[in-house]
Amino acid sequence: MKKEFDIIGRSQAILQLKELALQVAATDVTVLITGETGSGKEVLSRFIHEHSRRVGKSFIPVNCGAIPSGILESELFGHEKGAFTGAVQARKGYFESADKGTIFLDEIGEMPLETQVKLLRIIETGQFQRVGSSETISIDTRIIAATNRNLTQEVTEKNFREDLYYRLRSVELHLPPLRERGSDILMLAEHFVHEFERKHGIAFQGFSHDSGELLLRYPWPGNVRELRNLIESLLILERGKEITPDLLEKHLIQRSRHKSLVHDPGKSDKNEMHLIYSSLIQLRQEIGEIRQMLQQTLMSRPATSSPLLLPPSSAQAPTPAAPAAEVMPLEEIEKRAIAEALATFEGNKRRTAQALGINERTLYRKIKEYGL
Repeated sequence: MKKEFDIIGRSQAILQLKELALQVAATDVTVLITGETGSGKEVLSRFIHEHSRRVGKSFIPVNCGAIPSGILESELFGHEKGAFTGAVQARKGYFESADKGTIFLDEIGEMPLETQVKLLRIIETGQFQRVGSSETISIDTRIIAATNRNLTQEVTEKNFREDLYYRLRSVELHLPPLRERGSDILMLAEHFVHEFERKHGIAFQGFSHDSGELLLRYPWPGNVRELRNLIESLLILERGKEITPDLLEKHLIQRSRHKSLVHDPGKSDKNEMHLIYSSLIQLRQEIGEIRQMLQQTLMSRPATSSPLLLPPSSAQAPTPAAPAAEVMPLEEIEKRAIAEALATFEGNKRRTAQALGINERTLYRKIKEYGL
């Protein structure tokens, strides 16, 4: 029996994407899905599978980036007994398990070059050999691949085979980031609310109107995955009560501090600076509140308090600071944020870039620009 599987959204971009996906589903052509991390590439691949002639067969998702390169080939193509240390028995790989069905190769850009050679042969001939075997195995498996990388650049840098790239992108489908999908954000939020109400047995009182507006304005660097995780957190931690803008902002700020967000190279520097600036402004506000509380505590002490804690001039009525004195140039905020992040991650530029929500090329440029 066919399982109904749909892509949620009514934005023009999504409607056009669904139309193309349905056309592709009727064929066995290899598909390459591109888009930012968390934008729903696996959902789109399942949509294609569920509307194809292979609907009753296996759908095997494989995250190529999550499998160590040393065992990826064995996981994909299987191995024979004794092929390597620990191979105590023969084992089928994912491709054999997906015979007559569909295999979804997520993060294809992470696949080692030596494994890419075998994948190219499967696409061209439908044949491969298990690790440690000379026997050729034939399969009928539809291949859908996905990446958040710029494969054209990867080909130029010799990290990805050019012939494989062109074979994979017989048809290329691009998933737009959530921030470009308009009211789809509210539709997806409602869908996730119903999902988690059933899962956790919580009755949700909904979002206030202003909270809905905030959902639409937020840039969603983590895309649909971030929205889904946020909705589940809101229902559980706030126990189903109505979500006001203050509550929503609190959760968004907390999440931005504790998550490393993978940033798409296609975003502009302006958006990158905006994300950094927004987080730091909130941090400055909280530091200001702490400073004010500390000052009030010290000023309430007797005059015998240590002058090291409270300078004599502080006993006088505080003079309001000029607004301009509280404003730090955006470039200085950015410079300090990058310097502190580099120190936090002991100079690891990849982790620093992820934590700041920018790509590594931008980080290198900023380091050079600011002389860090």
